[in-house]
Amino acid sequence: MDFARLWLGLLLPSVAALDFGYHHQKGMEEFLKNVAQNYSSITRLHSIGKSVKGRNLWVLVVGRFPKEHRIGIPEFKYVANMHGDETVGRELLLHLIEHLVTNDGKDVEITNLINSTRIHLMPSMNPDGFEAVVKPDCFYSNGRENSNYYDLNRNFPDAFELNNVSRQPETAAVMEWLKTETFVLSANLHGGALVASYPFDNGVPATGTLYSRSVTPDDDVFQYLAHTYASRNPTMKKGDQCKTKMNFPNGITNGYSWYPLKGGMQDYNYIWAQCFEITLELSCCKYPHEEKLPFFWNKNKASLIEYIKQVHLGVKGQVFDQNGNPLPNVIVEVQNRKHICPYRTNKFGEYYLLLLPGSYIINVTVPGHDPYLTKVVIPEKSQNFSALKKDILLPFRGQLDSIPVSNPSCSKIPLYSDLPSHSEATKPGLFLFLVTVFHVFVK
Repeated sequence: MDFARLWLGLLLPSVAALDFGYHHQKGMEEFLKNVAQNYSSITRLHSIGKSVKGRNLWVLVVGRFPKEHRIGIPEFKYVANMHGDETVGRELLLHLIEHLVTNDGKDVEITNLINSTRIHLMPSMNPDGFEAVVKPDCFYSNGRENSNYYDLNRNFPDAFELNNVSRQPETAAVMEWLKTETFVLSANLHGGALVASYPFDNGVPATGTLYSRSVTPDDDVFQYLAHTYASRNPTMKKGDQCKTKMNFPNGITNGYSWYPLKGGMQDYNYIWAQCFEITLELSCCKYPHEEKLPFFWNKNKASLIEYIKQVHLGVKGQVFDQNGNPLPNVIVEVQNRKHICPYRTNKFGEYYLLLLPGSYIINVTVPGHDPYLTKVVIPEKSQNFSALKKDILLPFRGQLDSIPVSNPSCSKIPLYSDLPSHSEATKPGLFLFLVTVFHVFVK
């Protein structure tokens, strides 16, 4: 670190050290507003909506350009406290916020992360549930659901079977939020087990359920992402630390292999929001004593930061016409890795594809034209806080057919319900670990 950067770090504002205790709505809001005020150049605080009882669903954005989207800067998010009685993730995100803002300009890794990423942090998706817990319990309490007694992680549209539950305001707010940003990678934080769980949570024979799993077209990436988090958590990676739970080899599991779940948020993010999301179960006890919070922070800090860095996997770029105009809503996907709800460029013509090192053929499709194929090679060593950049200039003559500005809606009906039975791609791979569980009040 050079001398000028060191002095910059010493001159940056400071925020009062966050104590290791549980922060209820008032205390959490005070902390977030204090951070937003003292670090206004790298943070933005806003609410994406309100809970049933009118509590704000706060999101703090951390990044060098927190108030605006910048071309080539991927969007990352963490969401915690979806179940109001699963509390560790809520407090970890508050401490992560403190760690990020106070180390900008001091720690090279954190500074580079803030320079290259917009990080969206929602400490509590279910504030009513958190406030409703009168007597904390390791296993279950009435704070799990929202104030209308709905489990928010069963409340999203499902791609595999009809989920006709009443959509809750917290769920609707998140669904609208996902439309406003180009989220690339995310995780939701839970408690009650110790494992990194990856999609799909639900499934059909076409996704491999005959083999007791349900895999996405990007299963290799998801296994890598889950392993990235679990391998840096010294207790999670052991896989057997919750004595009353199942053993998870290397601390990861396919969601469906663990137990099927309808209406979950991680499947919704991946299918309808083009955002790779995994579920992080961070504590055997859902609501542990607060004196154990420093232990959880120390065990998860490296994993939380390393996972954010994975937003820079793979390839990114913009799609242009021959006149250099960026093209929205163009389908950009890897050949033989198509999504049931096709991944498209955003309104700036940007695309982001999370991919492991290797050679790929990218298929670019514009309505009314033949697919355009281009090869990319993702190097073994990723670039410094950046995916491989590859802009695509479509070689079409004359004017392209009109492409709508707003993203076309992908049907919310069960998209996978009519697919044919399983294929070779859904058979268990080398890194598959089959587990089953009968306790369904975790994710």
